[in-house]
Amino acid sequence: MKIKAWVFILILSLFMNASVLATVGYHYYRNTCLTPSAPCPLNGGNHHLYQSLGLSHAQLAQMEPLSKTFHARIETLGATMEGKRNLLIDLLEHEGSDLSSIEETRKEIAGIQDTIQKEVMMHIMQTKKILNPQQQKRFFELLRGSLTSARQSSAFPISGGNK
Repeated sequence: MKIKAWVFILILSLFMNASVLATVGYHYYRNTCLTPSAPCPLNGGNHHLYQSLGLSHAQLAQMEPLSKTFHARIETLGATMEGKRNLLIDLLEHEGSDLSSIEETRKEIAGIQDTIQKEVMMHIMQTKKILNPQQQKRFFELLRGSLTSARQSSAFPISGGNK
């Protein structure tokens, strides 16, 4: 009887250890192997929109350098925009700031935003030229969806107000 009890305890201990190891392994895999790449600004997800279109090898060869150039340019403009926003906050924070320097910084920010919008539109037009009609349709569906979800998860929603 004592041997059966020890065998039962041993088997129960084995199952407990196996389940703990499986749980720890699963969480380790989930946290290290499934980390997302840098998201595309147009797509809040963890990949570029064009990766969901089933592009041919020739289309991918055209798309990847176009995407890298676009994202590098947007990143540079974003860093410039961040600097100007910080400058604007500093100007607004200080008591003795003159309105002309605040207005000049605001106009610079608006100019950068305009440049970003132009870059995005040019990128969309260049992407459209690479895609076939079915891929274009899917691309614009994905684009609409990503813009809708970005608007809903914005820190400053357009509808605004306290809820």
